[in-house]
Parts: sequence; structure tokens; C-alpha cells
Amino acid sequence: MRYYLSRVAGSALLCLLLFMLADWWWPLPEPERVRSVLILAQDRTPLRAFADSEGVWRYPVTLDEVSPLYVDALLTYEDRWFYQHPGINPFALVRAGWQWLQGGRVISGGSTLTMQVARILDPHERTVSGKIQQMFRALQLEWHYSKTDILTFYLNLAPFGGPIEGVQTASFAWLRKPALALSHAEAALLAVLPQAPSRLRPDRYPELAQRYRDKVLRRMATQGRWSEDTVADAMHEPVMRLRFQQPMKAPLFAERMKTRAFADKVSRLQTTLDANIQWAVDNVLRTRVNSLPEKASAGLLVVENKTGYVRAYAGSADFHNAERFGHVDMVQAVRSPGSTLKPFLYGMALDDGLLHSASLLSDVPIKLHDYAPQNFFRHFSGAVSVAQALQQSLNVPAVDILQRLTPGVFVARLRHGGVVVSFPQHAEPNLSVILGGAGTTLEDLVRGFTALARGGISIKPRFVEEDPLEERRMLSAGAAWIIQETLRAIPPPEGSINAAGVAWKTGTSYGFRDAWAIGVSDNYTVGVWTGRPDGTPLPGSLGGAAAGPILFDVFRALPKQSGMNARRRPASVTQTDICWPLGESAAQTAPEHCYVRQQAWILNGNVPPTLPHFQQYSWSAGLQTYWINPATGLRVTAACNAPARESRQVAQWPLELQPWLASTLLEKIRLPAFDSSCPPGSEYQSGKQLAIRQLDASTRLYLPNVAVGQLSNGVTLDLLADGGEGEYFWLVNGEAIGVDAARSGLRHTFTRAGDYELTVFDTAGAVDKVNIRVISQP
Repeated sequence: MRYYLSRVAGSALLCLLLFMLADWWWPLPEPERVRSVLILAQDRTPLRAFADSEGVWRYPVTLDEVSPLYVDALLTYEDRWFYQHPGINPFALVRAGWQWLQGGRVISGGSTLTMQVARILDPHERTVSGKIQQMFRALQLEWHYSKTDILTFYLNLAPFGGPIEGVQTASFAWLRKPALALSHAEAALLAVLPQAPSRLRPDRYPELAQRYRDKVLRRMATQGRWSEDTVADAMHEPVMRLRFQQPMKAPLFAERMKTRAFADKVSRLQTTLDANIQWAVDNVLRTRVNSLPEKASAGLLVVENKTGYVRAYAGSADFHNAERFGHVDMVQAVRSPGSTLKPFLYGMALDDGLLHSASLLSDVPIKLHDYAPQNFFRHFSGAVSVAQALQQSLNVPAVDILQRLTPGVFVARLRHGGVVVSFPQHAEPNLSVILGGAGTTLEDLVRGFTALARGGISIKPRFVEEDPLEERRMLSAGAAWIIQETLRAIPPPEGSINAAGVAWKTGTSYGFRDAWAIGVSDNYTVGVWTGRPDGTPLPGSLGGAAAGPILFDVFRALPKQSGMNARRRPASVTQTDICWPLGESAAQTAPEHCYVRQQAWILNGNVPPTLPHFQQYSWSAGLQTYWINPATGLRVTAACNAPARESRQVAQWPLELQPWLASTLLEKIRLPAFDSSCPPGSEYQSGKQLAIRQLDASTRLYLPNVAVGQLSNGVTLDLLADGGEGEYFWLVNGEAIGVDAARSGLRHTFTRAGDYELTVFDTAGAVDKVNIRVISQP
């Protein structure tokens, strides 16, 4: 007996060694090879699938993502002894062979699920040698993998008709639902389809598919797996003829993620996209796309402030519309940001102690070297606060502040905060960057704006949960809060409601090529771009009107969540009253010097005074001291013979603002006339009113005739004034053209026809204006 046992053991060991040698010589094909790729939302909803090189579609799943009803039907119908056999069921093989010999045809197959997986991995002909090959591969599978692994391979590799592989693909293709949500009837249908996937395709042969499905259902009842009542109900459920349709949610985002999936060698990638939010965003774009101009598209990004997770991503307005360049991803495209960088500029100026929210700024014509910025609507407002300048997106005050910070420093701080600003090759940052004279992406802009809701710290958008958390300091918590409060006060577009308390900013690039709207709520930051991807202009397309309504539609569709306490005022921010024109706190300003009272948010208790104007000659904001004769109240100097002198002070507005001031404000800063004790002479003209000489509303100047193609030299005019005090400051159409220090006249040349407003003001605050017309001769 011992001899026979040793012979058996030796034979078994020899067989094992031979099998191991064969396993080494003929290795098993890789079951987990990446062929097709599936991109999923956070809840595993398929966003988009990408077929392999042979056009096969597969949505990979794990065992826990498939309904237990399907697994029960599959194992009961195909391989009841799956968990007991070693990959080959000898009893099933003998039974199948005996039935074949008796009937002359195959009545029941002898293949186990493991053998079916083996044949998928290593196809063979239906011959005896092919069967032996299949059994060897089945043993290899059982040798290298667990039963759960092998069952998972089947779930992903089984053929279901046409280019469809795997139960998840089949479930979405034929039933429009995930495999986890199958009914009893649906589970039975998918269990039988791989037996004859071409003959049983529900989209072509629903009646035949239903007949085979019912066969599975009856077996489930016979085997006692499902109750008779359950099976009877399932048989009443018809098999629907549905066409196979690929999921196409966030197609450009999915395409972007496909590259990552292939690089990581994974067959599916679960992203941070929220399927419900993505659906809402797609619905907004479907509603709004027809209102976009011809060939215009849109880009849209929704980021969760707390985590940085990208919850919705629309790279274009209509992926399938070639005329709208639907294949171009505008979330990643580098475009001119227009005025969307202004919140960061004012926030940085707050942090640097240059400003508070009500600091006095001058919205007047300026010229910096050869650069003369204009406001979008070509008019100027004069005296404005920081809050007004930001809310109205005024260009001139922004350029003024930028030249104080310097463009290079501003761009460097933007990049540190996560907003990469690019320039043409060999170009350096300049003042135009704050008005859109650079390039950035919607993705980077959204990243920067998250800082407003996150205490000044931006967060990089994260596309999968495994992405590292990357945060950058953009502003202090106090500056971010002040800027957010300022932007929240901007009214929404006509027809929209700001129920979520959105702080938002628009932007329109030069030539109407880009229209932006970026908004921040407690929970989300949303960015919208509209325009033509090829860069052709869309005249009249403004950020507020083109992108703004889309932005607020999206915020209205977002789920309501508890906030991050983004609106809780930091301890570094306090509120105080300040006075114009000095800009200091009302508590530290004499009442007679407080001409306009403003409420301001200040940072770290700092109340910076009004900034000096960059053009030194026009600086006069501050306290100006003069002397009066106490007996008459009139002004005197050291040259006057007044018996006594008393000093007085007046708070002066910046001179460049005086043409825009109301007469009541001008009256407050006008110095008294000189006392009669002063010596006679032009310096002491005792109250003679400032007036422009020789010009009035009837004045007409005529440009000289020139030959066709030649430029006109224009018509030159001497600008003269009388009265007033000190130097004369001249402006043409609100733009400073020079200073007449000697009061002898200032020469100016008009080269274009049109209406012109001439303004002169003096050091004592007197102003005079005249309108003239320049005409081209016929």
C-alpha cells in the first residue's frame, strides 16, 4: 500500500513540476491589460468611454459594483460549482461528452467560467487540441488568481454583442443603467447574453433574447434560488429594443483624463466630477447656447472651495458643433483676462498698506510715458473710492495703482498665488497687464478666485481625489475678505438673482474677443468664458451681459450646502469712518477738513492717507497752510502790511480731480481773496475770477486742406487765461496737456475734427471750461 501511495505522490509531484514548467514556458496572457478606458464621475457614473484600437468598448467594474442578482443568476446558470472546482469541472466535461456522443450535437457545454475566461484571453479553435489548451489556461488562471479575481475577469471580459464587452458596458448599452441596479429580469438577461452575443442582441433580436432570458429565470426557480412569484413577475418584464449609445458627459474633460489614464496604465479613472452638478451645468449651456453669437463657444469650470475638487467641467458650449469649435477646450486655452485680475491688484495694495476700501482714487485722464489708458465706456468719473473703482471696473485707477506696485512685482505675486500670466516671447510685464494685456487660462483664474473664500489661500483644482493638495498664499485673510465683500455688492445681471451671495467679477478683453465672469460663493468658485475660440471679435459682447447670466444660472443650479464661514470677518478687519480728500479717519480729521465722509474697511488698524498723484506737478491733496488778516478775514503774505496774521489750513483735493468736483466742494477749498494791505501787482489780483480768454462756445477752428494720402499738421491754438492764482493747469477733453507756470499761454495743436472741452484750473482751486469745435475743410 505504501508503495502505491508513494507512486501516486511521485506522479502528482511530477505532474505539478511539468505543469509549472509548462506555465513558465507558455505564460498566461495578461488579464488586466489596458485596452479601452472609462472615465467616471465621483459616484462612478460613466462620463465617457474610449474604445481600444479594435473598437471594443469596456466599462471596467469590480465585484461590489455589480448586482448580487446578476452574480447569482450567472453562477446558477453557467457554473454552480465555480467555488469548488480547480478551473475544470470533470463531471460537467464527462456529461457534455456523453450527451454529444448520444445526440450527435452539443447539448450542454462542459466549460466552467474559468474556462470561458481562458478562451477569452487565449482564443482557440473548437477542436480537441483547442479544448486541451483551454483547460490548461483555466488551470493557470486558478494557479495565479483567486476565485474573486477570475469572476471579476469574466465580469469585464465577457462578450455581450457587437463591440460590447463586460457586464457594465452591456448594462448601460442595453438597459441604460449601472450593473449595480439590475432587476431580476435584467440580471437573467445579462447572464445569458454571452452564450450567443450576436444572436441575442436586444437591439436586434429582443424576442429571442427574452426567450433565453426566461429560460434562465425558470432555472432560477427550479434551483430554488428565486421564488416562483419573483420569477413570474420578472417574466412579465419585456426586453426593450434600445440602441447602444456611448455616455458623453464632460467630453473634453474626459478626453483630458484619458491621457492621464493611459499614462498611469489604468483602464478606468474615477474623477472628482459630480454627475448631478455636471448635468446641471450641461443643462445651463444647452439652454444658453442658442443665445450665443454665431461660431461662439463657452468654457465653464466649477471648483469646490474646501477641497479643490473639480465638480463640473465644460470645455466648450457644444462638443458636437464644429461651427462653434466644440472640440477646443476653452478651460485650458490661454486668453486675455480683461479686467478679471483687478481684485488681486487691489487686494495686494490693501496688504501693502497703500489703501483701504474707501481710499480716494482719481478716475481722470492720465498718460504714463506713451501709455494713456481709457475706461471701457470712454468717460471718467473723477473722485472714486477703491470699492467703486473695483465694482465699476474702472481702468485708470487700476493702472495708477499698478504703477505703484510695479507690473513685475504684481505678476510675480500672481504666479505665487497660482495664477500664471504669460506674455509674448521676449515681452516683459507692463501696465497693460491689468487691462488684459497678457494671457492666462480659465482654470488658473478660478484657482486664484478660490482665495477669496479661503482666507486668501488659493487651491489648485483637483481632478481625482488622489491629487495632492496644493495651496498658495495669494492675499492675507483680511484683504481677501474685504475684496470679497466689495465684489458681493455688485448687482447681478438683469434677470438674475444673487441668492447665493456671490462675489463676482467680469472682464472683457480688448476688441471684444473674450468675455469673462468669475464668481465665488461660500462653497464654490465658478468661472465662465465666452467668445470665439479662433479669436475673432464679437463686437458688443461684454463679460457682464454674455458670461454673467450663465454664471448665475450655474450658481442657482448648485446644491445648497453649509458654508465654510468665508463671510466671518477676520479680526484684522475693522470698519471706520474716513474723510475725503485727506483719506484719514474721521476721528483724526478736523470737522472743517472732512468734506466727504465715507465708511471704510481697514486692515490691521491702518488708515493710509490719500495717495500722492504720480504726476508730481499736480499733487496738492493735503493740508495747505495760508495766512489771513484777522480783522478782514482776507489772505495776506509776508509782503502785506497787515498789523497781524493768523494761520489757517484748508484740505485740498488732488488738482487733477478739481475739474470733476461739484461747485459746493470747490467753494470749500477756494482760498480767500488777498487783503487790501497787500502791494499792488498781478500776484495780488484780489479776487479776479479765473476765465479762459478769447474762446467761447461759438469758436470754430478749421483744419487746413491736405492732399489725399497726406497727414494734416493740424491747427494750433494758444490757450490763454486771466485771473485766478498761481500756475494754470490745462486739460483737453479731460486729459492733462501741460502746465502754464508763467501764465503766458500754452500752445496746443488739434489734428482731428471734433468737439473739444477745454479746462483750466489754478492752484487755488478755481476752474473754467469752454467747448469749441474743430472742423475739416471740404
